[in-house]
Amino acid sequence: MSDASPPQPSLIEYPSLFPIKVMGQRVDGFVAALVHVARQFDPTFDEATLELRESKGGNYLGVTLHITATSREQLDELYRTLSSHPMVKVVL
Repeated sequence: MSDASPPQPSLIEYPSLFPIKVMGQRVDGFVAALVHVARQFDPTFDEATLELRESKGGNYLGVTLHITATSREQLDELYRTLSSHPMVKVVL
């Protein structure tokens, strides 16, 4: 008997514009690194759509990336790549 349940259908319609929030320390190169990763998964990624929010103390930066999502697999791999990046603290 297997505990694995069948994959759930996606609630996201593809392709669609999908926001991903990323937080990390406010250091030089952080935003550029995120843009580089975003373009690996979405060659049409537009840097002008970035939303930046500084923490109260100014030590951290929240960045919202608007990615053109084409599949669940693409989003899963993008989340894994961002989560494992040394400059990234949290991905939502």
